[in-house]
Amino acid sequence: MTGIVVLGSTNMDLVAYVARAPKSGETVTGREFRMVPGGKGANQAVAAARAGGEVAMIGAVGADEFGEQLRHTLIASGVDTDLLRTAEGLSGTAHVVVDDEGGNSIVVIAGANHTVTCLGPGDETLIATAGTLLLQLELPLSAVLSGAEAAHRHSVRTILTPSPAQPLPSELLGTIDLLVPNEHEAAVLTGIADPHAAAEALLRQVPQVVITLGAAGSLYATRGAEPVTVPAPRVSAVDTTGAGDTFVGTLAVALCEGRPMREAMGWASSAAALCVQRHGASTSMPYRTEIEAS
Repeated sequence: MTGIVVLGSTNMDLVAYVARAPKSGETVTGREFRMVPGGKGANQAVAAARAGGEVAMIGAVGADEFGEQLRHTLIASGVDTDLLRTAEGLSGTAHVVVDDEGGNSIVVIAGANHTVTCLGPGDETLIATAGTLLLQLELPLSAVLSGAEAAHRHSVRTILTPSPAQPLPSELLGTIDLLVPNEHEAAVLTGIADPHAAAEALLRQVPQVVITLGAAGSLYATRGAEPVTVPAPRVSAVDTTGAGDTFVGTLAVALCEGRPMREAMGWASSAAALCVQRHGASTSMPYRTEIEAS
């Protein structure tokens, strides 16, 4: 049995570090450039594997050098890539600007990810063996829905990160067990800025919600119970890229291990706090020994 299956994107992150991000029409001078394997799907897979989970990845890379590097990064982190396809053309890329406050802005170009429009041979069989399926929105929505429906058929827990934020069809939300948006994504989904009110609105569509609140921690809400806020460790962030994916991947591992939600959120927050103190996405994600020592 595979503990966690990730159906999601793989991208090469092309990261520019600047004192401040440029405004529209403005050119600024950066101080550093890095290429870092990423993509929300691959990031969550790496985070979960480093946190001690048994993880398999479903998705696609391009038939290019980036594709080889992306596959190697997953394998090196202990992720099963047997169902990670190689598509003709270029791999996905994410063009990231990171400022001195640790904030980031990102442009994603789908590349090979756009070829994953539905489940392929063997995908549903793998999902059926899992305890949890992790989903995001950097693949075509048709693939996300196909994966969620397959998991629902086989009583596999589904966790969706609704990013990039967009309106979601009721048939998808009806298959989701746990929705994990950040504050911005929760506001986009509900039209409500306050996270507590947004969580209450989201509970009309899904049974459980965790809203990540950045340095303020995370908020858990479920039907018929009072919401719970779990604080985050206080740290100085240098790069927040990948922090949300670190949280979700680590949270999934903790839940697969049967930890109570409050404990699982605290553990995931510790992992995310370690991540933001380092540069890059997948390269910044901590190992289980680091999380437990923090």
